[in-house]
Amino acid sequence: MSPPRHSTRRARVHAPLAGLAAAAFAGPGPALAQPYPSRPIRLIVPGPPGDGSDLTARAVAQRITEAWGQPVVVDNRVGAGGRIGTQEAVRAPADGYTWLMGNAGSNGINAAIHPNLPYDLERDFVPITQVMRAPNVLVVNPAIPAANVAELIALLKAQPGRYAYGSGGVGSSAHLSGELFKLMAGVDLLHVPYKGAGPALNGVIAGEVGLFLGNLPPAIGHLKAGRVKALGVTTLRRTPLLPEAPTLDETGLKGFETVAWFGLFAPAGTPPEVVARVRDEVARMVATPQMRTLIESLGGEPVGGTSEAFREVVRADIAKWKRVVAAAKITAE
Repeated sequence: MSPPRHSTRRARVHAPLAGLAAAAFAGPGPALAQPYPSRPIRLIVPGPPGDGSDLTARAVAQRITEAWGQPVVVDNRVGAGGRIGTQEAVRAPADGYTWLMGNAGSNGINAAIHPNLPYDLERDFVPITQVMRAPNVLVVNPAIPAANVAELIALLKAQPGRYAYGSGGVGSSAHLSGELFKLMAGVDLLHVPYKGAGPALNGVIAGEVGLFLGNLPPAIGHLKAGRVKALGVTTLRRTPLLPEAPTLDETGLKGFETVAWFGLFAPAGTPPEVVARVRDEVARMVATPQMRTLIESLGGEPVGGTSEAFREVVRADIAKWKRVVAAAKITAE
């Protein structure tokens, strides 16, 4: 049997690991006939290299590979606001050898903005564990003449329709955060979807769009280099990584809160003992000082909670975004 075809480029892996992975994905036989894991694991990322899901996935993959002695191979499936990668994971065998690094867009917002998805985000996935949570951050091109959120809102109101914001795609966390910002600030902004947060940030840097209101992890390097400037964060408390950046709630958009989260899912029907093993390993991993430091350097807070707690996060997020979509009259493009 030949390995499955891939419509988008795979993440780079060392050649020996790539060979192992190809053989494993094509290999027949029951998943749990041998002690788990007995072959490489595919970790699907529903976005491009460099976005929040990808950075989190690579950190998890490296450490589980080291701990278990089996490669965890990151497989980037880009496009459609995370729906391409998510559907790929739904179609995978529920044998414990395919995981999805889902996020607030791919496994939360999409259920609100796309009522006719070919899968059910709550029914067709088993939440394994939430790996990390992070604020979204409002960043602008340094040439934008606004030093804070109030000045930005005044600028946007004075020139309605002139400026655009970028996102990682329709249904991404940055898209809905941008729409919530428009709604609460009363401004007119054009939405420009890109294929991932990294390309959206590059759009801000290049001046194609004026701002981005999305995941902090992929923005960290650009902020440190001065390629973009941060005007605020979207959690109700300031983040220690950007202590000078106020919350949008502080700036007058009372109650504004969006949280980016990243966590592992498996196809529904995955054996409970496999889910428990992965959950426990991630909980152990994120409690280590090394992993905590890495996650914090990406702008996040490690979680590693139970599957049940993660399920409630997903349910609450879907309900919240359905309310935002209705209030902002957002329709799928």
